[in-house]
Amino acid sequence: MSQQNDTEYKLDTLAIRTGHNRTFEGEHSEPIFLTSSFVCENAADAAAKFSGEIEGNTYSRYTNPTVQAFEKRLAVLDGAEAAVATSSGMAGVHAITLAYLKSGDHVICSRAVFGSILSLFEKYVVKFGVDVTFVDLEDHDAWKQAIRPTTRLLFIETPSNPLAQVGDMQAIADIAHAHGALFAVDNTFCTPVLQRPIQFGADLVTYSSTKYIDGQGRALGGAVVGSAKLMEEITGVIRTLGNSLSPFNAWIFLKGLETLSLRMKAHCASAQILAEWLDAHPKVEKVYYAGLPHHLGHELAKKQQSGFGGVVSFVVKGERQGAWTVIDNTRFLSITSNLGDVKSTITHPATTSHGRMSAEAKQAAGISEGLIRVSVGLEDIDDIIGDIQRGLELI
Repeated sequence: MSQQNDTEYKLDTLAIRTGHNRTFEGEHSEPIFLTSSFVCENAADAAAKFSGEIEGNTYSRYTNPTVQAFEKRLAVLDGAEAAVATSSGMAGVHAITLAYLKSGDHVICSRAVFGSILSLFEKYVVKFGVDVTFVDLEDHDAWKQAIRPTTRLLFIETPSNPLAQVGDMQAIADIAHAHGALFAVDNTFCTPVLQRPIQFGADLVTYSSTKYIDGQGRALGGAVVGSAKLMEEITGVIRTLGNSLSPFNAWIFLKGLETLSLRMKAHCASAQILAEWLDAHPKVEKVYYAGLPHHLGHELAKKQQSGFGGVVSFVVKGERQGAWTVIDNTRFLSITSNLGDVKSTITHPATTSHGRMSAEAKQAAGISEGLIRVSVGLEDIDDIIGDIQRGLELI
């Protein structure tokens, strides 16, 4: 499928067909270019390619056809001009900080982001003379008040991990752009199937491709998506630091994109059933899922998303002991902090994904000891409920 035809087709078709430039061998599936380097025709050809005078692959840290196919396909799904693949989701976020921030700059970040992103800003970005302010995702006044003349980046995750807080992307984008700052959104939980942040003013969209884009827990990877101009800086960072995506993992993600729409619909359907069941359970104190009508961000999620996602978090009675009882009495749910898999996973955020945060930071982020996060897989929903119910009955 040529790039000129991308606008002629619907997303489900683009997710399967975009980015494959068939070779002279006539292969049906996308090939994997497992090579560290590429051979040039002669010295002049090598010089022209390395200088950028002509296009062409030279070294897989710079470009690789399989990686480029994944980048093109993801960009099209997001409605963006370009994408840059990275070795992990965090490599992509790190690349954003190196590409667009310098000493003296200021960042505003939502408190409701992935724990490693908090650590990146709190422990490492500040070492280079960048100030960081953390604000409540849903408090628009706080975002406005935090703005400084030196603010260069506003960063959010929506829905948030693990409490499913929903950020008003257009409102935060307007704040950023009114002050000449960039607006970045971590869209890992929704993927472009459920949410396209660029339509709501985002300049940069980040993904941990490890999660739903892969969908089967096989490979690490990430991506940053945005305009061609903004991606030039990201490309420079990735090529220089070397945290580029391997061709094999790119091929896995290409295959993942082909079934992403079907999988996300199934994840959402089962997650909705689980959330409603937990919401009525006497041993459950609170459920965090935007698909529940009483969820604070329900109406905004309906506006921004085409589905509510596959992650359900809930607080059980008994604090840590209660949460661990539920987790330890599951029989097939995988006890792991990964998510977005066809296999359901269950974890205790306070001691895993957010375990290195201080007690004060956990409290500010709403990470309680009784909190459990379930990434709802594609097993039969009755079996998933039964596996969780076993532990709830023991609290």
